[in-house]
Amino acid sequence: MPLIYLTDYGVGNLHSVKNALENCGASVETVTDMSKLADAECVVFPGVGAFDSTMERIAPYREEILKHLESGVPALGICIGAQILFDSSEEGKEKGLGLFKGQVIGLEAERLPHMGWNTVESDDPLLNGTPDRDFYFAHSYRGRPDDQTTITGTTEYENWHIPVIFRRFNTYGVQFHPEKSSISGMKVLKNFIKFGEECQ
Repeated sequence: MPLIYLTDYGVGNLHSVKNALENCGASVETVTDMSKLADAECVVFPGVGAFDSTMERIAPYREEILKHLESGVPALGICIGAQILFDSSEEGKEKGLGLFKGQVIGLEAERLPHMGWNTVESDDPLLNGTPDRDFYFAHSYRGRPDDQTTITGTTEYENWHIPVIFRRFNTYGVQFHPEKSSISGMKVLKNFIKFGEECQ
């Protein structure tokens, strides 16, 4: 089983993600030194926070981390952790990691932020075995990839079709919070841990 490096870049929700991963059987180390991500066996980018403040700590090691993700290391970005995988965001001025080519844009919906449970439509193996496809969301921005094939899951909010699961190489980005999504969310984390093992 790979050791998961959980990135601590000063955003909220870190402990609930760590607890959820450990409850799913993972070995987790919280990392504040972002340079360590360039040698990680497996990475989770958690988060409830703003784009720029999240990228500030990662930015000095951006190229090394991107190269490591492109090499195929398994990784999971959650909420803002998924958004920083894009080139840039309308929310801030910092450059993202750029693994997913494209931009993070504001949600088109009238009621913001989008908070609550929504059904995700996806055939991605990351959701295999979930008792339902209802997951918890809390966001005002969403990814808009240039390459539509990176989108592996969507949801509907106020009649807008929103991409919410992305994949490139062995990196996943999910806009919802699996650690807050009951049994289905825990199954997603278990599937990611298994995926990480298979990538070794």
